[in-house]
Amino acid sequence: MTAAPLLSVEGLTTVFDTPSGAVPAVDDVSFEIRPGETLGLVGESGSGKSVTAFSIMRLVQPPGRIRSGRLSFNGRELLDLTERDMRRVRGAEIALIFQEPMTALNPVFTIGDQIRETLLVHGRATRHDAHAQAIALLEAVRIPDAASRVGDYPHQLSGGMRQRVLIAMALACRPSLVIADEPTTALDVTIQAEILDLLREQKAALGLSLLLITHDLGVIADTADRVAVMYAGRIVETGPVRDIFHRPEHPYTRGLLASMPGGAPGRRLRAIEGAVPLLGALPPGCAFNPRCPDRFDRCTSMPPPDYTVEPGHAAKCFLHDPATSHRPSATSPFDASR
Repeated sequence: MTAAPLLSVEGLTTVFDTPSGAVPAVDDVSFEIRPGETLGLVGESGSGKSVTAFSIMRLVQPPGRIRSGRLSFNGRELLDLTERDMRRVRGAEIALIFQEPMTALNPVFTIGDQIRETLLVHGRATRHDAHAQAIALLEAVRIPDAASRVGDYPHQLSGGMRQRVLIAMALACRPSLVIADEPTTALDVTIQAEILDLLREQKAALGLSLLLITHDLGVIADTADRVAVMYAGRIVETGPVRDIFHRPEHPYTRGLLASMPGGAPGRRLRAIEGAVPLLGALPPGCAFNPRCPDRFDRCTSMPPPDYTVEPGHAAKCFLHDPATSHRPSATSPFDASR
């Protein structure tokens, strides 16, 4: 029997109020994360990935606001909680790993102070044993000589070490769900691999669920169980990672995969023409239609709904409407096959 979702996001719409009206940064987004599962949320910069994460944590600041939707976590509706109750959820039950550790960590407190504060605020340690737990957490994320480094300030650590500290803080209260927002963006390739190995190791050891937000498809391929592809504030394709990489069903997903390095030596990289549209000026119909090589008249008339292409795999594309006779050409530049 399939486990009930740990997190269920239904119809989430988050807008930013501007002088010309409310602009949706996240538009009718729905997905689920089950216990022990890693969901990769992937898309170009500006597609709404981070706003989705902040919406789940209810950390969207004015002029942003959650306009509609449901956020069900472990049987509770997060949007119905008071701010006081939500503060008990943040960190203790859902933890967020930020993409910029130097701005996420307080520069005037030691890393040990900040980990201890996390433990004390959520009642996971007494003042007597918080110090020992902070050292143990630093050891768990492979900080060398943790007993002496616990007294360091953030500026005394490398970027990779600071990211490990954020992971230690996120794991301090043994949350059920960790949201990692571009956790390897500012790191070199070797350190990126170490951080991803660490996340996988801790996820397995603690039985965590993970929402991994990234624009790096290689990270998704190595880490995720399922994938949600986001474009212009909407999720355009979801499915198991193997299906998405071997049988992408949305032209945008095919374009992302086709643009990855790794083809034959000397072969030119293929790019998606154009740019992500401004959220306040989306084209009519499917937001991807100006960049899509397979567009046809219907694509400019209305946003497509989700179409199930196989069990557990859906795409927002009229190409999958049984009534549609148009199909992508064999010479599509977004053919993801190698």
